[in-house]
Amino acid sequence: MGIFKENPFGHILFLKRWLIRIMGAITHQRYKGFNTLEIEGSEIIRNLPDTNVLFVSNHQTYFADVVAMFHVFNASLSGRDDSLKNVGYLWNPKLNVYYVAAAETMKKSLLTKIFAYAGSISVERTWRAEGKDVNRQVKMSDISNIGKALNDGWVITFPQGTTTPWKPLRKGTAHIIKKYRPIVVPVVIDGFRRSFDKKGLRVKKKGILQSMVIKEPLDIDYENESFESIIEKLEYAIEQHPSFLKVISQKELLAYEEENELRRYRNRKKV
Repeated sequence: MGIFKENPFGHILFLKRWLIRIMGAITHQRYKGFNTLEIEGSEIIRNLPDTNVLFVSNHQTYFADVVAMFHVFNASLSGRDDSLKNVGYLWNPKLNVYYVAAAETMKKSLLTKIFAYAGSISVERTWRAEGKDVNRQVKMSDISNIGKALNDGWVITFPQGTTTPWKPLRKGTAHIIKKYRPIVVPVVIDGFRRSFDKKGLRVKKKGILQSMVIKEPLDIDYENESFESIIEKLEYAIEQHPSFLKVISQKELLAYEEENELRRYRNRKKV
């Protein structure tokens, strides 16, 4: 591979490789150290084709979720079974992995620009801009860029477009699926909201068990299935359908009560 070889977006692959290596080494302890990432589905990653794969996931932080997926995908491809043991799996990372992110977010700082170079497909949000609700047309160039990335490799998307749980999925994801017909792989994550701040840059709490479940690809009739049917199928697959809300809320309430009880016990021991 030539040192100045570029991907379809003009990013030099030599630089991207080193960015992933360095950022991976820096962040490894966040998932295999003071916090633990429980993984399920590594064998599914290894059985996927090299291109035209769309990962669809729920969203808990701006960046920690994506970084964790880069770790899990590369560890899985390097032969590790549901483990991030030995960060050496990042020495030869998969370079054609992209993720969809808001252009506004990726332009905010030098660090976000570095993250963008590592694989962002920056899109203009049609419903939110600069903290305000908006209503604008989808940019066809954004759709084309996602298609270009699928043609080159794997794409990660968060169809809710927000880190707030239980929000409706954006129909644009269904349009992309119908148009480009990718293999659609659902991913369900948990624990990141408790581990990190909203941006996913600062560790908020240590000792948290995080989880990532990679599910089998969805069976989708690209020709005949409606947009609404695809969206509903995605909602169930990433466990963000309204029917999950009551069950999950009860689980989170119990976890919160247990955590508070443990904190009170520790405080009594100190006294």
